Amino acid sequence: MGSRSHQAPISKRCLQRAAVEGRCCVSLARFGEDVSFSTEYALSCHRSAYLEMLKSETILAGLLAADRGRIELVGADITDLPPWSRDIGLVFQNYALFPHLTIRQNVRFGLDMRGITGREAEERVDEALGMVGLDPGLQRRPAELSGGQQQRVAIARVIAIRPRLLLLDEPLSNLDAVLRNKVRLELRELHDRTGITTIMVTHDQSEALATGDRIAIMEGGRLLQYDSPEEIYRNPATASVAGFIGSPPANLLAVSAVGPDVWHLPDGQSWRAIPGLSPAALSVPPGSNCLIALRPEHLSFGETAPGGIRARIAAVEFTGGDRLVHFAIGQSRLTLRMPATSPLPTGPETFLFPSAEHPLLFDASSGLRLRKPIH
Repeated sequence: MGSRSHQAPISKRCLQRAAVEGRCCVSLARFGEDVSFSTEYALSCHRSAYLEMLKSETILAGLLAADRGRIELVGADITDLPPWSRDIGLVFQNYALFPHLTIRQNVRFGLDMRGITGREAEERVDEALGMVGLDPGLQRRPAELSGGQQQRVAIARVIAIRPRLLLLDEPLSNLDAVLRNKVRLELRELHDRTGITTIMVTHDQSEALATGDRIAIMEGGRLLQYDSPEEIYRNPATASVAGFIGSPPANLLAVSAVGPDVWHLPDGQSWRAIPGLSPAALSVPPGSNCLIALRPEHLSFGETAPGGIRARIAAVEFTGGDRLVHFAIGQSRLTLRMPATSPLPTGPETFLFPSAEHPLLFDASSGLRLRKPIH
């Protein structure tokens, strides 16, 4: 029952004029076979490359033609097929429900367009509504539903046609925080039940980490990294990815190597790092400018000791089970995550101690990873 989609290198040159900066995650949930995702060109649009392709004018769904390359779905070339022949379901960010139709009529719409009527159509509508947790007997119209219910109707409408590929364009962005978390879990469970290969575009990296089997991260229309959530979190390919993925994301500390054992920090202090984080240990020659990515959970604090970075407490956030302690090092800010039950530093200044187990080092100019991960 597995399904697979393959995105061959494609481009849309007319979109390049509207390129802007901004990061975006494309979360891919798959069933059975792998999903591949590649791009040869800088695909640009008003927010990110693949975001445009998953909106109403999407290339992947066939509403915009690619200038070059091809799109394959389950081994079949669908590049030149019209949208209605691609067997792809698209859920829009704004739901796109027909306000004059009842819930059942909305869900049945795609079936009507395909000439599927009668008992089979009614059974598919019942099945789709049941899968998204809605009463099949609902006779209300979209305006009478909550945002979460409207989102479920939009998803049910797509499920009813049983597509080989499901595209979700920021499906949670219009929901409040509590409902967003609930529907996020429902989307993951729905995928596991249906087995439909799914591509979801989101600007919320937490959504991508929670829902995706693989994630493609775009910035300014370029593909930065494509991998599993765990691999992207542990081994980001660029400083931009490290500073984007995670809640909160990794701290990026600018450092300059001034010797085999010493880094120069933004506030002017010299940091004699512990052996695993020294310039020599990371194969960085003197004079090099780098960025060290430090995950909040890989930082600790304490009294002055070798390997510590002098820092000032700027703010403390209580988040329930944890506290986020924000430290200032000159104009730089580092965030530390700690259990809410643990004592805070006693004075305005303390020393931070990064873990040497997961060093993430990047070139300051290019942002590219300088060293393969240490296992």
